[in-house]
Amino acid sequence: MDMINVKINNVEYSVPAGITVLEAAKYAGIEIPTLCYLKDINEIGACRLCLVEVKGARGLVTSCVYPVNDGMEIFTNTERVRQARKMNIQLVLSSHRKDCLSCIRSTTCELQRLANEFGVDEHYFNSDEKKPDIDESSPSIIRDNSKCILCRRCVAVCNKVQSIGAIGAQNRGYDTSIGSQFELPLADTTCINCGQCIVACPVGALYEKDDTARVNAAISDPTKHVAICCAPSVRAQIGECFGLEPGTDVEGKMVAALKRLGFDGVYDMNFTADLTIMEEANEFIERLQNGGKLPLITSCSPGWIKFCEHYFPDMTENLSTCKSPQQMFGAVYKTYFAEKMGIDPKDIVFVSAIPCTAKKFEVTRDDQDADGIPGVDIAVTTRELGRMINAAGIDFKNLADEKFDTPIDIGSGAGVIFGATGGVMEAALRTAAEVVLGKPLEKLDFDEVRGTDGIKFATYKLGDLELNVAVASGTGNARKLLNGVKDGTYNVQFIEIMACPGGCVNGGGQPTQPFSVRSNVDLRAVRASVLYNADKKMDLRKSHENSIIKKIYEEYLEKPGSHRAHELLHTSYVKRGQ
Repeated sequence: MDMINVKINNVEYSVPAGITVLEAAKYAGIEIPTLCYLKDINEIGACRLCLVEVKGARGLVTSCVYPVNDGMEIFTNTERVRQARKMNIQLVLSSHRKDCLSCIRSTTCELQRLANEFGVDEHYFNSDEKKPDIDESSPSIIRDNSKCILCRRCVAVCNKVQSIGAIGAQNRGYDTSIGSQFELPLADTTCINCGQCIVACPVGALYEKDDTARVNAAISDPTKHVAICCAPSVRAQIGECFGLEPGTDVEGKMVAALKRLGFDGVYDMNFTADLTIMEEANEFIERLQNGGKLPLITSCSPGWIKFCEHYFPDMTENLSTCKSPQQMFGAVYKTYFAEKMGIDPKDIVFVSAIPCTAKKFEVTRDDQDADGIPGVDIAVTTRELGRMINAAGIDFKNLADEKFDTPIDIGSGAGVIFGATGGVMEAALRTAAEVVLGKPLEKLDFDEVRGTDGIKFATYKLGDLELNVAVASGTGNARKLLNGVKDGTYNVQFIEIMACPGGCVNGGGQPTQPFSVRSNVDLRAVRASVLYNADKKMDLRKSHENSIIKKIYEEYLEKPGSHRAHELLHTSYVKRGQ
């Protein structure tokens, strides 16, 4: 790597050639403020908060797009720079609806933090107070353009990362706004509800549809039995809602908090992650041995499913017909477990805690019922769960660890890793390989499908069978992979796809993190490490060895792929087209 010498605030540093002033400042331990910048995704210099002085340059320069050169002298904290940044923050506030006390992003809003740091006068420009401009047509995502600051982070993520383009800039000058083509409501576009726009947004212009009031109302109703199950990755992220470092495993505290909220049952979704593997591995082996439609593609991610229905409708027949673990849990809870507990399924309100805004959409899909009633009633994101715990006055950090409720407290390490990209593939391989080989595997870690790369390939020898698999996360990568499958570039039999880059650990419902964290910490890897570490410590690491899963098949479902299993645990898809 070629290095050059620069001076930053009169101190000499050696930095890589070709980087920007913004990146060079990190070598000096300086975080230059910005509202629009996302590395490699949105580098447009639009917010103009990253202004710095460069000796010899005409005027101030935007550091996020200004390249360094040898001998450059940079000043990041002069009076001129500070006043320019303060003025630009006041300009942003002049067209921003300022209801900070009631805003969903209050205390986590990047604009609010910068306004406080620079001591701005929010009324410096006497603009008319903006009225709410809200689109709540989507089952998952709410857009409020009165709070939009035109940073275009959401647009860049939707286009460049997810390759969807459901939203974009409209009109010009002061009339510019972010919206959908032909001013369509978001629900009428090809939006897949992934929520990556939400975690990219620095303010409160995008947020999930809040269902916490519905959950609290159900808990307060003495005629209702209210149960909740928690997706694997929630335990790896919810601590961030309470100031804990990313990558902190808070499973025990999370369970304790949920019990204090008043749920009648608190369960681990790892249980139905294992059930999903039993059905999916069986489906894959059946297609492989009997000439079924290949490659088989996983179906756990509802954002990916909607993407496939819109953009690859001809490949919906490749999708596994398995419901997601969320939907399987609701189905077995309102049938098998309802019978065991002697509860009328109509009196059960089943809630899922998930890292994914698209799960809210999944709850509304057709063919997700359990014997004619909804399997899951309400899906709440990690962020919503954090707000519920805070509102209840629960001291999360100081809770003693508690365990999930029996008898659904058994889940395997294979279920735990579902939340990381490659995790579903690895879990399925642990079971499918042992079924094909007819003996235990010597090594359970399939390292080739781990990691945060957008697309991964691996080949495994299972006796006489050579199995080619692929893993993709982020629908932009999914598009590349599937186009390669269609044109014959890639020859694979089994594919895992997650809608969100990095998988559920980077889901659209996870705690928001500011630019200063996202630019310095690989959240996907740090959060995923919680799941892999948990898997490594567990004695039970294979889905097909889960004793509760075995019991359900013996007593109720008969075997994977049975008629009853298909009634409860499988679903169908829609060829939506574009």
